[in-house]
Amino acid sequence: MLDKFVAGMASLRIFSGSLEIIAALIMLRLNQVDKALAVNSALAFTGPLILILTTTIGLVGMADKLSWGKIGWVLCGVAFLLYGILKK
Repeated sequence: MLDKFVAGMASLRIFSGSLEIIAALIMLRLNQVDKALAVNSALAFTGPLILILTTTIGLVGMADKLSWGKIGWVLCGVAFLLYGILKK
């Protein structure tokens, strides 16, 4: 039987990948650099959001197997990733 946490994480990733493909098709349809850049900028918000959500689902699914210290290290790592990605 499929684990509900794994199914949730995979569903978010499928949604994210589908959104990426749709955005690429919209960019091709618009055929203008400025509009394609606007679509890409709107899409840039979804990457970190999907990362946070999938990590959260995974941590909730593993909460009974991890100590609070290990969960803290994972959250710290995600925070550093987001800081590195979003810092301008």
